[in-house]
Amino acid sequence: MTLKEMARIVRPILLGIPGQARHIAQHDVPELIRDVRGFTARDFLVFSKYWLMCWLCIGKVVLRRGPIGFTRELLRYPWMLHLLRVTKLMRRLARGRHGGYLESICMAVYTVAALLAENLEEIFYHKDSLIITEEMVPPDIARAMGLNVWMLEVMGILLPMLSPEGTLKYIDEAENAGINPDACSLPKATVGMILKGHMPTGLAMVSSNMPCDAGMASYSYIEQEYGIPTYRLDVPHNFTDERAERLFAEDLKGMIAFLEKHTPGRMDWDRLKEICEGRNRMLELELELWDMIRLRPAPLAAEAVILSHMWHFNLWAGHKLSIRHYERLVELARRNLAEGVPAMENERFRAVLWNPPFPHFIDIFNRCERDFGVVLINDSMTYNHHTPIDTSTPDSMVRGLSTVIMQGPMVRHTRGPAQNYLDDIFRMVKQFDLDMVWVANHVGCKSGQAINGILREKCRAQRIPLLVLDYDLLDPRIVSQDGMMNQVEFFMENVMKAPRLDQETIPC
Repeated sequence: MTLKEMARIVRPILLGIPGQARHIAQHDVPELIRDVRGFTARDFLVFSKYWLMCWLCIGKVVLRRGPIGFTRELLRYPWMLHLLRVTKLMRRLARGRHGGYLESICMAVYTVAALLAENLEEIFYHKDSLIITEEMVPPDIARAMGLNVWMLEVMGILLPMLSPEGTLKYIDEAENAGINPDACSLPKATVGMILKGHMPTGLAMVSSNMPCDAGMASYSYIEQEYGIPTYRLDVPHNFTDERAERLFAEDLKGMIAFLEKHTPGRMDWDRLKEICEGRNRMLELELELWDMIRLRPAPLAAEAVILSHMWHFNLWAGHKLSIRHYERLVELARRNLAEGVPAMENERFRAVLWNPPFPHFIDIFNRCERDFGVVLINDSMTYNHHTPIDTSTPDSMVRGLSTVIMQGPMVRHTRGPAQNYLDDIFRMVKQFDLDMVWVANHVGCKSGQAINGILREKCRAQRIPLLVLDYDLLDPRIVSQDGMMNQVEFFMENVMKAPRLDQETIPC
């Protein structure tokens, strides 16, 4: 890169600093003061502790790389500027929460920052062992082979959580390159980041035929742009029978052979056993957490449940920090149960969120807790029927991981017959004593939209209130946050007959 090209990139960043400083002074500081004012002394200490730990994670990455080195990485990956907003995300999710519930939320955000910092250092320092994978391919096997993994879709999900408009330029880039504007915005954002050269390049790439046609098709663009050896996992359509498990286990063995051919990685079965046992421990703890949140009122909820699963099971299963995170979640839930302290004081309604969540409005359930007393108990990206992986032999571990992958988020609900999509919804209604079902009606997900009519009929038959909330996964230009809240308010007032808490005049 020439000095002229570098100056062209750095100049708008430097010119934007005064504006960012004014925005912080005019908006962020008053909001911070307002939010902290509602904390108890203990809440303030807990929030401050995790706020500081997040900044220490960021500072460690910057200092270790050095000013010049980090500037080079920032020019290569300009989306890293958005990561500086992690404490703002923590503050948004912490509003109105107290005690163990507040700590669980802050801890979830901190662990995202800590493990992302570790992942960034892998792409900075260990490019000689870096591979690229799709979000539907858990990195357990690759990490057991001594490889570092960068999941392409991760930043597409994380950036809008930190900054609602964080992926818009990448979505536009992909559409300008010819990707269908009606396609899901996640593959569009991912392709856009690659087309702009804002993604790392690995030695090889592993993708799959999951979770949907748009996601699968996007890897034709990506493979062409990268030009690196690529292995495509092929999950059978009927993925629940024994024959499918055998076939896909053989496919995973083919992936191992492919990675050993094209990378320096070599399979370490003892290391894979350690990772699988860590995953089993996390599963055990998560099931215990689910048992506790079945009780009304729930001791923990919302992002403590769904963000933890999204980050730790899909990206860092078996990691020591992930295991410790779940151990601490269970400790906090047990303590709240023992002391009779609910996650939310005014829990009036319990909901499940079906389909992908709302990255650009990740704090919507924080708003709904405070406005209507609606508590998110679980979501479809988290809920699963996984069984512990048998770690007795290499074959049993591969077979167990094949089941986990084939029944990954979205995949287990959007492939095969309609029962795969519908049965878990009504199972969760009974298991968690839910009052309503929310469907995240992502406009780019045509298969999900197609089944809403059947779902409406079944919910009417069982007298289960159903909110079909229109939005786009990553693009707030389609439906704004105000537009989403208007849909919620209309549903709560007209279907649930529940006014806002601050407008309520009679007991609900």
